[in-house]
Amino acid sequence: MKLVMIGHGMVGHKFIESVLEHNNDDLEITIIAEEPRLAYDRVHLTEYFSGRSAKDLSLARADFADAYGIDLHLNTQAIAIDRHHQTVTTATGQIIGYDKLILATGSYAFVPPIPGNERENCFVYRTIEDLDAIRAASLNAKSGVVIGGGLLGLEAAKALRDLNLQTHVVEFAPRLMAVQIDDLGGKVLRRKIENLGVQVHTQKATQTIEDGEHAFHVMKFADGSQLETDIVLFSAGIRPRDELARSSGLAVGERGGIVINDYCQTSDEHIYAIGECALWNNKIFGLVAPGYDMARIAAKHVQQQDTTLFAGADMSTKLKLMGVDVASVGDAHAMTPNAVSYFYADEDALIYKKLVVDQAKTKVLGAVLVGDATEYSELLQMMLNGLPLPEQPESLIMPGFSQGAAKAGGSGVDLLPDSATICSCNNVSKADICQAIGDGATSLGALKKCTKAATACGGCAPLVTQVLKAELQRQGVTVNNHICEHFAYSRQELYHLVRVHEIKTFDALIQQFGQGLGCDICKPTTANILASCWNDFVLKPSHAGLQDSNDYYLGNIQKDGSYSVVPRMAGGEVTPDGLIAVGQIAKKYNLYTKITGGQRVDMFGAQLHELPLIWEELIVAGFESGHAYGKSLRTVKSCVGSTWCRYGVDDSVGLAIQLENRYKGLRSPHKLKMAVSGCTRECAEAQGKDVGVIATEKGWNLYVCGNGGMKPRHAELLASDLDTETLLRYIDRFFMFYIQTADRLQRTSVWRDNMEGGLDYLKAVIVEDSLGLAEELERCMAHVIGTYQDEWRTAVEDPTVRKRFKTFINADEQRDPHIQFTQERGQIRPLKTAERDQDRIAMVEAQV
Repeated sequence: MKLVMIGHGMVGHKFIESVLEHNNDDLEITIIAEEPRLAYDRVHLTEYFSGRSAKDLSLARADFADAYGIDLHLNTQAIAIDRHHQTVTTATGQIIGYDKLILATGSYAFVPPIPGNERENCFVYRTIEDLDAIRAASLNAKSGVVIGGGLLGLEAAKALRDLNLQTHVVEFAPRLMAVQIDDLGGKVLRRKIENLGVQVHTQKATQTIEDGEHAFHVMKFADGSQLETDIVLFSAGIRPRDELARSSGLAVGERGGIVINDYCQTSDEHIYAIGECALWNNKIFGLVAPGYDMARIAAKHVQQQDTTLFAGADMSTKLKLMGVDVASVGDAHAMTPNAVSYFYADEDALIYKKLVVDQAKTKVLGAVLVGDATEYSELLQMMLNGLPLPEQPESLIMPGFSQGAAKAGGSGVDLLPDSATICSCNNVSKADICQAIGDGATSLGALKKCTKAATACGGCAPLVTQVLKAELQRQGVTVNNHICEHFAYSRQELYHLVRVHEIKTFDALIQQFGQGLGCDICKPTTANILASCWNDFVLKPSHAGLQDSNDYYLGNIQKDGSYSVVPRMAGGEVTPDGLIAVGQIAKKYNLYTKITGGQRVDMFGAQLHELPLIWEELIVAGFESGHAYGKSLRTVKSCVGSTWCRYGVDDSVGLAIQLENRYKGLRSPHKLKMAVSGCTRECAEAQGKDVGVIATEKGWNLYVCGNGGMKPRHAELLASDLDTETLLRYIDRFFMFYIQTADRLQRTSVWRDNMEGGLDYLKAVIVEDSLGLAEELERCMAHVIGTYQDEWRTAVEDPTVRKRFKTFINADEQRDPHIQFTQERGQIRPLKTAERDQDRIAMVEAQV
């Protein structure tokens, strides 16, 4: 069967994923997409301006089409559908036949017919290309205006703020987010948005956009007022992309949208429509969850498999707009006849909550939450599953009460039926999660991997965690977090045993709290803990045998048996003399050199016996160990900051050097990376690091728990506008709290994802000192800083340690003859294994 899909956005990609799940070898799949890139995450598109790359947002791997045998046409527009001959014609003249056609064309941004709306520096906010154009325009701009105060408008306003522009929001309605929240909620939301430095203008009808006197544009309003700005973003709603359907004679709605049935079929049984272009029961659904539901149903129906019917979707939503929690559940405006509403407002804390119940006070109909949306998951599940209300329904939204559902007769998740949908984006039910837990997925990370719950918008993560805990308790499952068979303790518990009992060696630890001789899991873990606590030299006789290969030789062992040498270059700063010295040493020892992603020079190909010789020469030139081999701080990346950059607002290089010198040598459960950006343009990519710092006009913003690795995670804002002294205190506390509580080999990003209470809990511990640990954490860090030593220097100056660095104990010749070298791009590098094998084969063939 020839399956053709037009469009490759989030919903289109979900359709392809759903089709491929069934491994149907009889399908020939073709994708025609207007955009120049594969599907990406539009839900988190704003994060593109705050550090995430297009690659980070991508939903498909680069070789997606080749891997699955898909005929992919990017940057290609479909211009006609011939339903009689079942073909699609592209703008390049190509004619592609189909048996089944999927229209996943999405929507376009509506631009009001305002004179001047096509002027330069007027944009819509829909694609990565739009964002690139906005970013380019912002370089010569001081201010920006968003026309539209809905969900997308506030997202666009955040983008302008991230670009460091003076930002305004212009809304025709009397309040922000008029569709989702009521007047009182809109009032609180407006104040919170204005407190963030965004000026809000409601009940404004833009009549024209003309040349400005002090800015690029001037917007003139119907009430006679005007507003000057350099950039205008239109975010006044969306319209379905139904032009292909119209031109081919498919049924469309009076106000747009391709009419579909419960199987997502159009008026032509061979053509389906899914996502924002589709009109079901005279409704268009603009959220990703119902689009994904359509995609799954259409994928099964196309392949003639049993499937449920599309029955609409709940449009409840929870968002964090410019750092402000906003949620809307069900009948938020109390439109149900005889509905009863309860209100809670705290104008000082800027929190507003509204609960809507039926007249008999037996079930939740809707809710509005602004400023604090902690009850969202519970209220949504109560509405969707008809759970009973407590005697006092208002307790569900009042502070100081226990969970309302618990007062209704049990734990909130215990009351949920197995059929309850926990993750609407990926259609994961409570039964699915419980089954996965029964099969051994006993952590949030494991559940995400096997069920995909909480991997799209992420809003259901707290509820998934609640189900996990309740189900483990119900099943009587005790999660064994023992580090190995030799210790009946977790890494966190071992750390505290070492600290409290002042244990200084592995032998003492296993004698008091373990059994046996130890293994290659508990020994390196203990070595790491001992280094974090007491900071002894890792190659002391009592510690050396515990280390893994890299720490044992103070260098990264490479695939060919040689080692890499990475001297520290704090903040990426290096003198010309230092560069010359590195170059001379690399040349002397025939080392392959490369600039790393952390702004250092990596030298590859050193043999074991050469390491002390290379270190000695580097030490003479003023360098020390960069700890590239350890579970420790690797680098602090920086931009050039205010020293050189015309946009820099503070000295990012100076702070980066200070941070790297402060935390160098700090041993931790996993490697640590940091970065400092001198302004919000974020050239150092600080929000993809374990700790990232960004300069503002008022101080430093501190971001934590980012990760740019295999599973990228955007860092989260822990504290804003800090002076340097406070910033250092918070980082001290953060690192030591992570070291004391994380599991073995757990990155800060994974640690944060599995942290009960999430970012709010972390803020309370680090910023507010809710556990009373701040002084102790700072004292522990002061000890580590005060006992730092350069491990390379210690190794070369200690004769007993230096003996370790010999390739052959009983031979004068130390060079390993098995390592062969070749030329690559002007440098000498070791011959790869496959190349050596080819050389041997060629030699044997020649002899034959």
